Amino acid sequence: MSAGAIFVWELLGTATLILLGNGVVANHVLRKNNGHNAGFLFINLGWAFAVFTGASIANPSGAHLNPAVTLGLAIADKTEWSDVPFYVAGQMVGAILGAILCWATYKLQFDDHPEPENTLGIFSTGPQIANTAWNLVTEIIGTFVLVAWILLSPSFKAGDAGVPTFGNSALGYAGVSFVVLVIGASLGGPTGYAINPARDLGPRIAYAFVLPIKNKANANWGYSWIPVVGPLVGGAVAALLYLAVHNLT
Repeated sequence: MSAGAIFVWELLGTATLILLGNGVVANHVLRKNNGHNAGFLFINLGWAFAVFTGASIANPSGAHLNPAVTLGLAIADKTEWSDVPFYVAGQMVGAILGAILCWATYKLQFDDHPEPENTLGIFSTGPQIANTAWNLVTEIIGTFVLVAWILLSPSFKAGDAGVPTFGNSALGYAGVSFVVLVIGASLGGPTGYAINPARDLGPRIAYAFVLPIKNKANANWGYSWIPVVGPLVGGAVAALLYLAVHNLT
């Protein structure tokens, strides 16, 4: 697949992921919505099926949608290193676009919200208890589970033109969605489980520099590196585990 095609498919898939994922949080947080105060499980379910939808759209590129997944697959020799910049660029642009579309969908609710300074959490994650080291550990562990499952799944194989396919053969991308759902329900409490640098950084950039939300707070840049570095480390460790296991066989 050409670099341009990778960029476009990853952009489309990630934009859909972020539109729907940020959208379910907006539905929960902002008042005068049918989903207002629907709860954490509501958010987890929305994000899980946002993954399914975005990944299904981005199937031609292998549906990484996540720089940590791309890095893990490259380390595991499942993705060409020369393609990595195009995957990541598509993911980042798509994440910014998805956040903008989410804001546009809920524009009236953002205007009506009585606490605009507390709207960053609709777009990006933050810790319940701020602690740099342990917040980083939480993101590493959550992303490790995701990427390890992708790589160690018995159904993983190389598809057409070397594009990887993964997940239970009967469930397809729904299998990945179930993994994201259980990561959110089991490990997502401390930091909001970014487990994806583009998912957090792209909307944070959109929030800070693009979205015209009146009286919004700052983008919490002091925390912003944790949901980037943590997932990348988790994805890399998962790939190293994959290589170690396969070198034993």
